[in-house]
Amino acid sequence: MPRLYQATPGHQETPPRRTAPRVTFTVLAAAAAAFALMQSLVTPVLPTIQQDLHTTTGTVTWVLTAWLLAASVATPLMGRIADMIGKDRTLLVALGAIALGCLLAAIAPNVTVLIVARVVQGLGAAVFPVSFGIIRDIYPPNRVSSAIGILAAVIASGSGLGIVLAGPIVGWLDWRWLFWIPMVAVTLVAVAAWRVVPPSPTGVRGRINWLSAVLLAGWLVALLLPLSKGATWGWANGRTLGLFALALVFFAGWMATELRSAEPLIDMRMMRLPAVWTTNLVSMLFGAAMFGVFAFLPQLMQVPASTGYGFGASVTGAGLLMLPMMVTMAVFGSVSGPLTRWVSNKVQLLIGAGLGTLSALSLALAHDSRAMVAVTGAVFGVGLGLLYSSMINLIVQSVPMNQTGVASGMNTNIRTIGASIGTAVVSSVVTGHTGPQGLPAESGYTEAFLLLAVASALAFLVALLVPAGRRKAAPETPVALPELTPVEV
Repeated sequence: MPRLYQATPGHQETPPRRTAPRVTFTVLAAAAAAFALMQSLVTPVLPTIQQDLHTTTGTVTWVLTAWLLAASVATPLMGRIADMIGKDRTLLVALGAIALGCLLAAIAPNVTVLIVARVVQGLGAAVFPVSFGIIRDIYPPNRVSSAIGILAAVIASGSGLGIVLAGPIVGWLDWRWLFWIPMVAVTLVAVAAWRVVPPSPTGVRGRINWLSAVLLAGWLVALLLPLSKGATWGWANGRTLGLFALALVFFAGWMATELRSAEPLIDMRMMRLPAVWTTNLVSMLFGAAMFGVFAFLPQLMQVPASTGYGFGASVTGAGLLMLPMMVTMAVFGSVSGPLTRWVSNKVQLLIGAGLGTLSALSLALAHDSRAMVAVTGAVFGVGLGLLYSSMINLIVQSVPMNQTGVASGMNTNIRTIGASIGTAVVSSVVTGHTGPQGLPAESGYTEAFLLLAVASALAFLVALLVPAGRRKAAPETPVALPELTPVEV
């Protein structure tokens, strides 16, 4: 049954296009998959990029960290813009940013330009929350959970599929084609989105809190830079301590600004909901663990066998060893939604975090066999699939319909912040342990995966606090929060 939209007073509503929901969903899935691929497509080839662009291990890691940082700031900004100009238009802006960033990365003459290009790509992070919001617009309540679960599985699979595809692309062509190919694909998806995604209602009037955006970016940069460079500079170095202090000041200023603002980027009032703050904290902790594994497990596999612990795998070989993780992630992410008939989202969250903890421990203590790494990766993939879908469903079911985009965007954003911090910490630990050949020592990887196991274990403990009760789907009527003008839903 098509969803009815109620116009805000003084606002001329544009009738939505008559597009079959499955067609719109297919385009949204393609958009989400394209952006998800950009999360991991470069991680297996960071050593190749480092060598080709003549830079250091610590600097080349910022090719990933800069993307995460930009996504952390862009997600709430673009979510706010989506409320003002419509989710359909914001989706096109996000896809355009991804395509432009890919173009800049493909022609980058040095690592600085490549990092800037990755920042531009990160602006496309709004694809995720906007897609979740559109799904809730086009589907009846009884189908939303399954649709969100499938899209979450697409995102999770795409996040890992890039690791598998990177090897063949680099082997047959060149690492720059990791950006040329997505640029063409994203452009085609943008054209399809322009044609089939129905216009969404725009009811929120207001302004963008640019001060909050600057403070958010400020404390993240001030925190991530010393985390990634601390081992090189020295943890007691003036620069390291000064940046940590600056991060604390910016964070305090950002929190104060958000709490006072009637139009915050990340709604701290919404964070008071038990299901929201607990699920978001799980998301941040597991985001750190997930991206830590995605970024550094392929690098561990590519360490030369002469070190006594590496496999000496090629980029393609490392990707194939990650394939079991991608398969189980896709399968269990797809069945997570239907599985809620028998296993609640909270239980799935606990299972996912528990499997993540066991997997990270296994990678830390038993990574001397290709078969063991592949099996461990498969178990980790099961946990990821369940976590991705259950987290989004818990958030979407806990907020009014008109807050779906904001809430899912906040969840994505907090997970990305966790990923930024996790990647920076793991990079610092790995690069801080150097072996006799100038390569990272095995102890660096062991400590790094132990830290990721701790993050996953903390996620499990927080998941215990997630409310067990299910909320019914929000009614098909406009819902207004005190600080917002009426919004069509």
